[in-house]
Order: sequence, then structure tokens, then C-alpha cells
Amino acid sequence: MNLAIIPARGGSKRIPRKNIKDFLGKPIIAYSIEAAIESGLFDEVMVSTDDEEIAKIAQIYGAKVPFKRSSENANDFATTVDVLVEVLDNYKNLNRTFETACCIYPTAPFVSSELLQKSFQKLNNENFDSVYPVQKFSFPPQRSVVFENDKLRWQNAENAQVRSQDLTPLYHDAGQFYFFKTEKLLKNRSILTNNTGGIIISEMDAHDIDNEEDWQVAAFKYSLKSK
Repeated sequence: MNLAIIPARGGSKRIPRKNIKDFLGKPIIAYSIEAAIESGLFDEVMVSTDDEEIAKIAQIYGAKVPFKRSSENANDFATTVDVLVEVLDNYKNLNRTFETACCIYPTAPFVSSELLQKSFQKLNNENFDSVYPVQKFSFPPQRSVVFENDKLRWQNAENAQVRSQDLTPLYHDAGQFYFFKTEKLLKNRSILTNNTGGIIISEMDAHDIDNEEDWQVAAFKYSLKSK
């Protein structure tokens, strides 16, 4: 049994009502719901929310909202893992358990059913605890600089004269989704373990949305990619 969990609380300070804000013609959460459904991987696609409006929109686009998120896990300090554990516990109380789950963020319009399928296959075929998409840093963080007393200095001076192409490529979480074995998550209370796999995606296939500028860039990239 496989479960898709889309965590979408009502509170959002930097972008008000971010999870259901219109993104190129429909609520941004709809993209995550539709990708999950179209993948054909999940026995249930659910949204974890404390917000009635988000719940109604989620149901319009085909997701289930079998229970509301607790107030404890709807504040600014609750972690993604806190929310996932709560969801799995609530399903257990309903006598439903899932071997595999996928946490798909509600503001990830670039997520595709094909990428979900590819990640699910990697999770099972290579026996990982979890799998998620990553992107390569466009510039090597090893050569970053910092301000100190209003002056710039190398963060790691030993890399100052090293060619960029000679530095180890580094990657960051693409902020789209995490596939995981539920047993491992409940045991480790972490998505990233020493047995986590990654799928590299391009800069055009994701964009983290934290503020209005990010939103505009994401919309531009999505429009460009759609053409």
C-alpha cells in the first residue's frame, strides 16, 4: 500500500495563503495533487491541513482529507517529519497502514508523474530507505565568501585558488518530494538516513518558492518549460 501525503497548513507569513494561491490558472496545490494521481502509484492521495478552505480545494482536485491536522503540528515550529508521523498514526487508528509513502510539497508545480514513478522504482529496485530529487549548485559553495567587519573574506580559504571544475560537485534538496519506507521513517524520525538515494534534476525542473520574487521566477520558468 502506497500513500501520498501533501502537507498544507493554512498559515503562511511570507506569501499569504501560499498553498492555494493561483499559479498560472489554478491553485498551486493542484499541481502536486494531479501529479500524484496521474502517477498511478498511490492507493490514496491525501492532504494534511488545518484549514477548511485548503481542504475543500484539495478535495475538488481529487485528494482526500480524512482528518484535520492538529494545532500542535500546524504552527511555525512543527517539522515535516512531525506532520508525517501524525498522518501515519492517524491512519493506523483507522486500521490502515502503508508500506511506502511520499511527501509531496504543495508548492511544487514542477513535480511530474514521471519523476514520481522514477523515484519509486529507485526506492524499491535499489532498496533505499528514502529517495528524493536534488539539484546541483550552480556555483560551487566551497568558493563562497562572507562579510566580516564589512569586508569580504573566503569562507574556506584553501579553495580560493582551486578551479571550479576541480571541486567536488555538491547538491541540494530540490524541495519537491520525498519517497520513503514508512517503517524506516517511524524508526529513525528522519527522511535522510545513511541509506538515502537521490535523483538529479536540472535547474529548469524545480524552483524553491519562499517569497514573491521566487513565485514570479517559478512562473516564468514553468511557462518557458511548457513551451
